[in-house]
Amino acid sequence: MSDVPAPFAPALTFAFEIRARLAPTLHVGHGDGEKTEFTPIVGGTVDGPMLRGIVLPGGGDWSNTRGRVCELDARYLLRADDGAVIDVVNRGYYHEGADGSDQYDGDLQVTTAGVYYRTSPAFRTDAPAHRWLAETVFVGLAREAAEDVVAIRMYALA
Repeated sequence: MSDVPAPFAPALTFAFEIRARLAPTLHVGHGDGEKTEFTPIVGGTVDGPMLRGIVLPGGGDWSNTRGRVCELDARYLLRADDGAVIDVVNRGYYHEGADGSDQYDGDLQVTTAGVYYRTSPAFRTDAPAHRWLAETVFVGLAREAAEDVVAIRMYALA
C-alpha cells in the first residue's frame, strides 16, 4: 500500500451563462498571416444559479486570427438584477480541428466535437453582493447559440 496521496483535481461549478447579442463584425486589418476584427456587443442576458442580469450594449470583442487559431479579447459590462454594474474582461481561443467529442452539461450541449472555444474571464465590481466574482477564477465554455448570439457558460473553479 502506498502512502502517496491521491492526485487533486480542481472542481468546476456552473455559476451562470452569458448570452451576448452581437452586431456584424468589422474588419480592422490584416498583416502577414493574420486578420484583426472587432465584433460589437449590443446586449444580452445573464442567467444562472449565482448571477442574473443583462449584458449592457457598448462592449465588444477584438479577435486576432493567425493561421487556424483565433485569439479573443472581449470587454463588456453586465448589470445584475440588483442594479450592480460588473466589468468583464474575457480572453480566450477559438479554433476548429481540436480533438474531443461533443460535451454536455446535463442535457445541454456545451461544446461541439472538433471545436475548441474556451475563455478565461475576469470580473471587477465594488458591489458587496458580487465581490465574489472578482475573487474567483472562472472558466468559460463558449458556443454559438444563434446567428448573432454567443453563449458562454461560466464555471467557478474550486
